[in-house]
Amino acid sequence: MIKLFRANLIDLPTNVSLNYYWCSGFMISGFLAIQIVSGVILSLLFVADSGLSFPCIMELTNDSFFSWLVRYFHIWGVSFIFLIFIVHMCRALYYSSYSKVMVWNVGFIIYILMMVEAFLGYILPWHQMSYWAATVLTSIIQSVPVIGMQCYNFIVGGFSVSNVTLVRVFAAHVVLAFIIIFLSLLHLFYLHKVGSNNSLFFNNGYSDYVFFHSYYSNKDAFCLMVLFSIYIFLIFYNPDLVLDLESYLHADPMVTPVSIKPEWYFLFYYAMLRSVSSKLGGLMLVIVFLFLLWLPTNNYSCNYFIGRQILFWIFCNLIIVLSYLGACPPETPYVLISQVSSFFSVLILIFYKGGWLF
Repeated sequence: MIKLFRANLIDLPTNVSLNYYWCSGFMISGFLAIQIVSGVILSLLFVADSGLSFPCIMELTNDSFFSWLVRYFHIWGVSFIFLIFIVHMCRALYYSSYSKVMVWNVGFIIYILMMVEAFLGYILPWHQMSYWAATVLTSIIQSVPVIGMQCYNFIVGGFSVSNVTLVRVFAAHVVLAFIIIFLSLLHLFYLHKVGSNNSLFFNNGYSDYVFFHSYYSNKDAFCLMVLFSIYIFLIFYNPDLVLDLESYLHADPMVTPVSIKPEWYFLFYYAMLRSVSSKLGGLMLVIVFLFLLWLPTNNYSCNYFIGRQILFWIFCNLIIVLSYLGACPPETPYVLISQVSSFFSVLILIFYKGGWLF
């Protein structure tokens, strides 16, 4: 056991040219650990019942400083994980890390499961926005031909989002967390097997190497402490920054919020869904986008090519624009801009992953 630990965290040969963007994986692991610990504590205090969940959450928030702190650790931890995940995936795209097929495949599965996990956790407080976000997004499943209604009934547990849905969501949220932990270890296994990519684009990830400890362990710890300091500052300075006003209203099936929108890390997907008039069309657009984002090609084009950099930064700006549009009302001109931005984001991914001229 000690030998395994030393081989993976101390004496691991690591490329000497890795910059601070390669610290993002360690930071995700650090915040994932916070989420697991805070999630276990909250699961022991939470009541999965449509009539009691929201009062339970409010009691946790107002009862003691400890329960308040644990809850907001969990709330802000999700945002920080997705923020670092975006940086992590952008770095992988920029330096063509998707060419390391197994590492990329497992990592992308973790990303998909993280989104599912975050959505399930968003439903649990059973406030107005979580209830109606669940109602709107699960209704998209009904638009799938042939099996749509059966899948919807199986997931929701009936003909609409109800107490049965909440119980299923809570169970799935807990189980999925441990699946993510297992896949994270598998991701680390494949990463250490083939070696990290690097900013100088050496084909061999272990050329010109140093040992992971203490060169990179200190570097990772420094980045984690800086990010954790920002995390603590935001929790105490403005804890409700990532929460909507509807988060303080109990779910009411008879009252629809004026504006229904998901959390910030889902906004660009939400903008894509709304950019197509039919639910099925919007779902297909998101699936195509995710497929192209995942597609592990053998495009070893160097990241220093001007054309490749232009495509990458245009793509990043389109995602930011779509995130802004996802928070806007579904009306002119926002819908039109969403359609154009969605089209070009898909087109750029095709050229970026498959174009050999860049």
